[in-house]
Amino acid sequence: MHIPDGFLSAPVALGAFALSGAAGAFAARRIHEDFDERRAPLLGVTAAFVFAAQMINFPVAAGTSGHAMGAAFASIVLGPYPAFMVMAVVLALQALMFADGGVTALGANLLNMGVVCLVLYPLFAAARAPRSRGALLAASAVYAWLTVVAAAILCAVELWLSGVVPLSAALPAMAGVHAIIGAGEAVITAAAVSLTLAARPGLVNTATPVEEGA
Repeated sequence: MHIPDGFLSAPVALGAFALSGAAGAFAARRIHEDFDERRAPLLGVTAAFVFAAQMINFPVAAGTSGHAMGAAFASIVLGPYPAFMVMAVVLALQALMFADGGVTALGANLLNMGVVCLVLYPLFAAARAPRSRGALLAASAVYAWLTVVAAAILCAVELWLSGVVPLSAALPAMAGVHAIIGAGEAVITAAAVSLTLAARPGLVNTATPVEEGA
């Protein structure tokens, strides 16, 4: 899913940087207002988890690759705004140190894998409104699937707008493959949230309140 350098046109790359930058400024302000500093060590642990989840890549189409994102789990554990900053750090490190995703495409990659989680988070929050463990796990799975598929669709649209590949080719390839990847990520995310709730429920940002035994 990481877009490398040279694939996006200048207007698309700059527009993505502008959108991601605005989202980052908003997230930073919300973190400054609301984030519990006692949870700060969890940022590093979650970043390591996301980094590891994205290490296995395989080619999809037009220079892109498919992999798990981990962004939904980060949002569920940390909240959407700290999770966005975690994604920004992970993607920047991948681009600068491992050439996994281009530097010029960093804004687009962050838009696809970070901003999309911010946008979809209210749907997750609404879906898990019933204060039960089952509702939280079901909402986690759906949220994880949606973030992966939405990111893939955005990636395809960006490549199309840049004149790299026809939308009729990029959209089915990216959305189709990532619909399958998203199903796997949905299962893994729900399982990870379930294990976290069982072991350390206080680590899950959205776990409070959850009706025990529901």
